[in-house]
Amino acid sequence: MRILLASSEVQPYSKSGGLADMVGGLAKALAKAGHQVGVVTPLYRGIREKFPALRLLDWRFDMLLGADRVQGGVSVLEPADNLTIYFVEQPQFFDRRNLYQENGVDYADNAARFIFFSKCVANLARYLPWRPEIVHVHDWQVGVVPMLMLDQHRRDGWSTAPPMCLTIHNLAYQGNFPRATYALTNLPDDYFHPGGAEFYGGLNCLKAGIVYADALTTVSPRYAREITTELFGCGLDGMLRARQSALTGILNGVDDEEWRTTGNPFLPHAYSVRNLRGKAADKLELQKELGLPMSADVPLFGTVTRLVGQKGVHLLLGALEEMLAADMQFVLLGSGDAPFENAFQELARRHPRKVAVKIGFNLGLSHRIEAGCDFYLMPSVFEPCGLNQMYSLRYGTVPIVRVTGGLDDSVIDPAEDEARADGIKFAEPSVRALAKAIRKALVLFSDRPLLQHFRRNGMQEDFSVERMADEYARVYRRLRAR
Repeated sequence: MRILLASSEVQPYSKSGGLADMVGGLAKALAKAGHQVGVVTPLYRGIREKFPALRLLDWRFDMLLGADRVQGGVSVLEPADNLTIYFVEQPQFFDRRNLYQENGVDYADNAARFIFFSKCVANLARYLPWRPEIVHVHDWQVGVVPMLMLDQHRRDGWSTAPPMCLTIHNLAYQGNFPRATYALTNLPDDYFHPGGAEFYGGLNCLKAGIVYADALTTVSPRYAREITTELFGCGLDGMLRARQSALTGILNGVDDEEWRTTGNPFLPHAYSVRNLRGKAADKLELQKELGLPMSADVPLFGTVTRLVGQKGVHLLLGALEEMLAADMQFVLLGSGDAPFENAFQELARRHPRKVAVKIGFNLGLSHRIEAGCDFYLMPSVFEPCGLNQMYSLRYGTVPIVRVTGGLDDSVIDPAEDEARADGIKFAEPSVRALAKAIRKALVLFSDRPLLQHFRRNGMQEDFSVERMADEYARVYRRLRAR
């Protein structure tokens, strides 16, 4: 098949979260499977310098954006067979320090930036010589693409417009803007109503995609069910229930070329499911690197996370206050809300032999935490998919997760299946429930044969991007057969 993906971020070119990992991994896996794949993404600051093989195409955009005209260009990179990355070049919009915001404040012109980008995606979908058969867009930043393409099909003679798929990575981020921003689409008011792109009087970019895409997917099966409920629907549950027959949940995958325990430049010692000695050595190295007492006999818990309420870090702080009286250690790598950053740093000051905290992000250290820890803590209040619990399983680190979204889909608790158990789950979003789960982990740590059983089960699970790509290919084939 000929497939065009569109995303505001794609690993390894730009990244703020799991969206970039998923789209980058999906594109590579689809191309490896023999499909012709194009990916459209903005040319942000620094990309050209990091990837000097970028080649400028003889392709110019001249887009109406409300009352103005905005020009842009396209550069391409061909990182693998069957795979082309199309970078939309518009310096005024994309040559900035960050992707979406600075100092915690969204860029004021985000609506203009990403409506322009969406118009460029629709233009490429229509005029690329290889004629994409499927257009697959990701999240609110390209949510208006299906509406733009549908209008070109209806009013502008694009009789061969391909079917469109929208993936919702996190329903909490919808791209809500004032009513006046709808004018930037240059579409008639036919699409601006409560059954269309309008949401409480304003423009909702993600809702536009939900209404007008031919197929909808989310990043885990449970999240696909959760978002049709009032609790997790973020105001769009009614629309999602109306489109439930078009909605599929597909669990995200992990790029095994990056997240691997052998030949990994970030890990001091290699190991495998058949020989876990290197994991024990990685634990000692991690303790040394972070200034904790080196001991194989002390259970080491860790997390790499954004320090925000969604990730349940308030639960984590409360549970650690209770549980650090036990013989255990905890390491954290992350950044986010200042009160949480300060609270974790204070915890480390009070427990210097038990807690190590690094504020910020370091890719190499994130690998070493995933590999060196015995247990990985992920008490999210909600989690559309989550990737860190899969990285942990891949690295033989037992995840402790709350029963929500993709965490529930990817981790097996012994209460569900003793033979296949690879993690510990808790249901209630409370300090008490998380502390109880940590106590279960301490008991598990004392039973080394059972701990090794959990580790090996996790390392043998298939969370590959190839598995994910096969499931998306099935969605594409159903669309193409209509």
